[in-house]
Amino acid sequence: MIDPLYGFVFLGLFSPGPNVILLTTSGARFGLRRTLPHLFGVVLGVGITAGLTGLGIAALLKQAPALELALRIAAGLWMLWMAWGLWTAERRKKAERDRPMTLLEAALFQWINPKVWGVALAAASAYPGTAGPVWEAIRLGTAFSGINLICCLFWTSAGAMLTWLLTTPAAWRLFTRVMAVALGSFSVMVFL
Repeated sequence: MIDPLYGFVFLGLFSPGPNVILLTTSGARFGLRRTLPHLFGVVLGVGITAGLTGLGIAALLKQAPALELALRIAAGLWMLWMAWGLWTAERRKKAERDRPMTLLEAALFQWINPKVWGVALAAASAYPGTAGPVWEAIRLGTAFSGINLICCLFWTSAGAMLTWLLTTPAAWRLFTRVMAVALGSFSVMVFL
């Protein structure tokens, strides 16, 4: 029998959120191959975040409200900064500084990605394992990373395929601005 955790994780990670928006946009802007480090960083970071929930880190954060607030503020500001970057992005700029996220940047982003924390915390509480905390961390981490790999490949590939439709500056501007507004809205959701 398949663990119901997998269906929950798939729905939670496949639905639009900061990672989906950023990977789709990066796929459209830089292509699948150049976005792979970003993609693998998301997969790694999501797995680590989910694993930490299995070890009980959420309970520790609840006991340190100042740290939790600082993380929320950092998440909101970083997402607004990335939304501004999307708003002003040009189609496949040739500037040397213009590049997809690196593996490390994408992995670290998961520490302040409110959607990932929300899905991981909900999964840990709704679908608890019967083993100890270390095995629960491994169970959650591998489930999240494995399922997220499929989700990330889909959205990055979808973005790369969108390149064929985004051939005019107006189409590109509309696409990046819609994605920027969507990402910016997540910066507000951090505080809800």
